[in-house]
Amino acid sequence: MKINWGKGIVIAFILFMSFILYFVFKVQSDSKYDNELVAKEYYKKEKLVQTVIERINNANNLSKKVSFVQTSQGIVISFPKHFDFSKIKGKVSLYRPSNQKLDIEIPISLSSLDLLIPKYNLVDGLWDISVEWSYENTTYLNKEEVYFQ
Repeated sequence: MKINWGKGIVIAFILFMSFILYFVFKVQSDSKYDNELVAKEYYKKEKLVQTVIERINNANNLSKKVSFVQTSQGIVISFPKHFDFSKIKGKVSLYRPSNQKLDIEIPISLSSLDLLIPKYNLVDGLWDISVEWSYENTTYLNKEEVYFQ
């Protein structure tokens, strides 16, 4: 059988498509390649953008802001001094951009105005910390990016 230009182009095209499809199927089926979204229920979270903006604005309008300090014991989150710590409720979300399995969510339960996130809960590297809290029916959201060592 003689191969002319037309048959050669068709054969090359089929081989190229097979090559590409092989890698697509390999990446989709192999558990080594992680195909997860950045956050679960991403689209539901996207609808809440305006409430997030309002909470961030509430936090930015405070005269004393929430502070994040890295210590030898871990990360200390300090709430404003003029608040009564017993009325502060909420949660702290620690998001690890490189590995979703390391994400942590901690409910806020204070015995003082400082909250310690222990070092043994954290792996060295970059962490996005979100503190979503409420005080006297006003909700606040503070976000900080910390490189923990």
